[in-house]
Amino acid sequence: MAGALRRSELVGLNVEDLAETTNGLDVSIRKSKTDQERQGHLVAIPHGQSLKPVSAVQEWLELAGITSGPLFRPVNKSGRVSSERLSDRSVANIVKAYAAKAGLSVADFSGHSLRAGFVTSAADRGADINRIMDQTRHTDPRTVRGYIRRAERYKDHAGAGFL
Repeated sequence: MAGALRRSELVGLNVEDLAETTNGLDVSIRKSKTDQERQGHLVAIPHGQSLKPVSAVQEWLELAGITSGPLFRPVNKSGRVSSERLSDRSVANIVKAYAAKAGLSVADFSGHSLRAGFVTSAADRGADINRIMDQTRHTDPRTVRGYIRRAERYKDHAGAGFL
């Protein structure tokens, strides 16, 4: 969620695509839906105060014993971490599994929920659309506005003063 990455971008990451900085983690996206020329993108992920995404990645790498190659990998029932790359379909399954554990409707969640959740959460907290687009790498502001409208539909509601 912190990177607002597409599923394909997330599972395409290698350990070598990460660079720790004093402010967080620089993530190099080598290929992307909106980067047909394959110039790559650099995505900044701050340390954070609530979700702490940088610490979570560091802990995953340490516990899984991963030092190079695919960043996100399947874990079998006995807890063994595979050397293979996690599939983009697995991201959707993981999101749905955790939604179910939280008592939420699984039908409302998908692999895209992480990316959409970033946009709606950022908009809900007043982030500027241009800064959101910097993170998501959306090329069309209309797409981002769709997420923002959903996040803000109760904000300054016309009926709030009398309902």
